[in-house]
Amino acid sequence: MTSNVHSLEAELTWFSLILETRIQLYFGQECQYTDISEIAPPAVSAGSAFGMVVKEHNMNFAERIILMLAIVPHIRPEVLDMLFINNKNFVRPFTEFGGWKGTTHSGFLPTGQTAAFIVAGTDLNKRFEVTVMMEKDHFFSSKNILKLENNGDNEPFLSGKLVISPEYLYKCTTGETHKPDYNIFFPAKLIMTPLNWEDLVVPFPVMDELSLIKAWLEHSGTIMQEWGLNRIIKPGYRSLFYGPPGTGKTLTACLIGKSVGLDVYRIDLSMIVSKYIGETEKNLASVFDQAQNKNWILFFDEADALFGKRTQSNSSNDRYANQEVSYLLQRIEDFPGVVILASNLKTNIDEAFARRFQSIIHFPVPDPGERHRLWSNMIPPEMELDKKILIGEIANDYELTGGAIINVIRYIAIKMLQNNLDQVTKPLILDGIRKEFRKEGKVLNIA
Repeated sequence: MTSNVHSLEAELTWFSLILETRIQLYFGQECQYTDISEIAPPAVSAGSAFGMVVKEHNMNFAERIILMLAIVPHIRPEVLDMLFINNKNFVRPFTEFGGWKGTTHSGFLPTGQTAAFIVAGTDLNKRFEVTVMMEKDHFFSSKNILKLENNGDNEPFLSGKLVISPEYLYKCTTGETHKPDYNIFFPAKLIMTPLNWEDLVVPFPVMDELSLIKAWLEHSGTIMQEWGLNRIIKPGYRSLFYGPPGTGKTLTACLIGKSVGLDVYRIDLSMIVSKYIGETEKNLASVFDQAQNKNWILFFDEADALFGKRTQSNSSNDRYANQEVSYLLQRIEDFPGVVILASNLKTNIDEAFARRFQSIIHFPVPDPGERHRLWSNMIPPEMELDKKILIGEIANDYELTGGAIINVIRYIAIKMLQNNLDQVTKPLILDGIRKEFRKEGKVLNIA
């Protein structure tokens, strides 16, 4: 941390001098330099997190200025206050300085135009070079370091807000890896499980399919690069999990990530889908952009809410819904990591998606033998069973998913403590099962 602070202090001093010099040169004031290029940047400290970012991407003079411009509002916002000066001829801020005003932040916030002014001044050729640096194929964008956002339709490209990603803000300042959490701008949540593969009860064909996903994650480098299959195979792996709720789809996604040391993010589709034109794509882009260069597994739960069958374009709403599906299809296909879609019904998924899955895996309701394993694995030794209870008999007689069995056991635990019971009784188990059947709209008389 200390090394990083020293490195950033040196970079801030350099950036402040660059900004001051640019303003002096622009307004023809007395200045000891004839061009900002005469102000050499400080040596990069390999021992600092900031220095490592600069060296990793071999940043040039202009790129270092733009990176610092994006960081400054977060660590030394007063440095940009000199850009608040007004044009006396028009009694308004200088257009060439760019900038935008935040909701709660009272300082100057930069835009692409601000970057162009500092780096290029009135040099049109250098301005075009800044524009190129803001394009999607530059490492600033492709590595999700910083980007321009929210420049309106038909407005100048460089008028967009210059925003550094939370990941690189953390990396350049604290040196820590930032793991985003669920919020309105990032509608996805990191999910984990304390369970292991031994706790997952699924048929053998399902486990066999899951082993292929694990093998891909462990050996994709060999397959794509060493064997040269990247010529004909798109990066990434796409899988569809389908089956009734509670059959282990979410748990399986967590276990895949846990087994190979990757984070799993569940996408909240209620936050993704919007009735406003363009918002759904924007929300999806936020997730995919942040995940693009990370080893994340993206898990879309209840995916049929968004990935349903495309409709006939009978209205503008239908056409726009189809546009959202097409956009999503493209982002999933281009994503270099693993994407897992979970649905209750395979028939709810558009065929255009299905053709692009590397695997389609059915998670059925467990059979009696699997239910026996689930009951036996889930009931802890601390919950003593009445000797009259035959778990195999209960498993055979009552068709429940793993999720439903967990709910029954939770109910039993609460009732035992509530009524000061020492043992799990059969009537107590049956009450819990009856409660679960009611949720599903089933009427079942249990003796």
